[in-house]
Amino acid sequence: MIRILCCLVFVSLFSWSYGQEKPNIIVIYTDDQGYADIGANGQVTDIKTPNIDALANEGVRLTSGYATAPQCMPSRAGLLTGRYQQRFGLDHNGLIPLPLDEILISQRLQKQGYTTGMAGKWHLEPNHQSREWIVENLPSLGVKNTYKASDIPFEKKVPYMSSNRGFDKTFQGYMTNYWATYTLDGEDLKAQWIKQEGYRLDVQTEAAVEFIKRNKEAPFFFYLSYYGPHVPLAATKKYMDRFPEDMPMRRRYCLAMMSAIDDGVGRLRATLKEVGKLDNTILFFISDNGAPLKLHMEDAPGVGPGWDGSLNTPWIGEKGMISEGGIRVPYIVNWPAGLPQGKVYDRPVSTLDVAATCLEVAGAKRSKDLDGVNLIPYLNGEKDADPHEVLFWRFWGQHAARVGNLKYLKAGDREYLFDVSTEVHERKNIIKEHPKTVKKIKKLLAKWDRTLKNPVLEFGQLGNEKPWYEYYFPKQI
Repeated sequence: MIRILCCLVFVSLFSWSYGQEKPNIIVIYTDDQGYADIGANGQVTDIKTPNIDALANEGVRLTSGYATAPQCMPSRAGLLTGRYQQRFGLDHNGLIPLPLDEILISQRLQKQGYTTGMAGKWHLEPNHQSREWIVENLPSLGVKNTYKASDIPFEKKVPYMSSNRGFDKTFQGYMTNYWATYTLDGEDLKAQWIKQEGYRLDVQTEAAVEFIKRNKEAPFFFYLSYYGPHVPLAATKKYMDRFPEDMPMRRRYCLAMMSAIDDGVGRLRATLKEVGKLDNTILFFISDNGAPLKLHMEDAPGVGPGWDGSLNTPWIGEKGMISEGGIRVPYIVNWPAGLPQGKVYDRPVSTLDVAATCLEVAGAKRSKDLDGVNLIPYLNGEKDADPHEVLFWRFWGQHAARVGNLKYLKAGDREYLFDVSTEVHERKNIIKEHPKTVKKIKKLLAKWDRTLKNPVLEFGQLGNEKPWYEYYFPKQI
C-alpha cells in the first residue's frame, strides 16, 4: 500500500510540475545542415524556412547548441545514447557500429510506456567503414586497405538495425529502399526491406505523419532523421521553383532541400494539431554537425561529393572540425505546454541533453550513466546557471572543451583559447592572456579523456583535418 501511495504521489507531482500527462516527443535530426540555414538564426536572407522559424519563435531557440562530433555516426550515437560516444569507442565513422550493449533513448522510453518509432537515416549498423568491427567480427576478410559494402553479410547487420534497438515502428532508409515495420498506407509488417517511390524527404515526412496518426493515443517518441541536405543533392521541381536560378547550383539545391524539410515540419505540426497533441508534444530540431564546405564552397558540377550548399555562418570551420563551424548547429526546443514562447537561450547545451530531457519529462529517474542534463528547468527559468560546467570534444587529432564562454581548442600542435560569446569568437586567440585558465581547462580535458574507452596519453596529430586548420587558422591568431 505504501508503495502504491508513493507512486501516486510521484505521478501527482509530475503532473503538477509539467501541468499534464507525459508529453509526446519528436526529435528531428537533419544531416550536414549548417548553423545559418534556418531563417530564425538571422544569418542569411535566401533561406525560406517559415515553419522551422515558427517552431523557434513559438518555442526556445538555443544559440549555443552543440553536436558531440563533427561527423555523422558519432554524432548520432551521442544523441541516441545520451553519452559521449568516445565512452564506448565510436570516436568516428571508421571504427565500429553503435555497440549492442549501449542503451538508446528509445529503449529507455519503452520502459516508460512510450510507443517508439523512427524514419530516415540510421547509419549506426556495421558498414564498410567499420574497420575495427570488421577485423574483429569478420576475420575471414583479412586486413585490407578498403572494404566493400557487400563484404558484410546482412544477417550480421540485423541486430544493429533500428527495429532491434528499441523502435517499435521503423521506416529506416535513405532514398527508395526502406527497412520497415509498416507502410505509408498503414499496414503493419514484419521488419523487411520495402520499395517506396517518391522524393526521399517527402517520404520520410510521410512516415512520421503516418506514425503520429496511428499512435495518437499518447505517449509516443519519434526520431525523424532527415537525409538532407546531405549529398547526393536532390529536390523536386516544386521545391526548386521556390528559388531563383541565378545562384550557385549547389546552394539552390540545399535551399530546396531545406524547404522540403520545412514543409515537413509544417505537416508534422498540422498533424499533431489535428489529433489534439500539439500542445503536449516536445519537438526538438537539431542538425547532426556543421556543413561540409570543402574549404572553398566550390559549385562543382553534379550532385555528389563536395559542398552540400549549406553554410556555417558566422562560425569558422566545417564538418570534420571541432571549431564552431563543425559542431555548433541549429538547435530548437518547442513545447507549448511546458516552455516559454520566443525565448533565446545563449548558454551552452549539447545533443547529449536530449536523452536526459526526454527521460525525465517521461517520469524516469535521472540515470547516472548519462552525460546530458534535463534542459527544461533551464529553459523555463527555474534554474539560472549553465547546464554544464564543461562540454568536451575529441575527434581525430583534435581536442576541445567549453567552460562558460571560453573554449579551449587543441589541434595537433596548434593551441587556442577563444571567447566564443563575442563577435570575434574564433578569430581572436586569447590564450596568452589566460594561462591559469588554460591550465585548468587542460586538466579537466585530460581527466575526461581518461574515462574514455581509448584514452590518449598525448594530444593527437593532425591528419585529414590538417588542410582545414591551415586554411581557417593560418596563423596563431
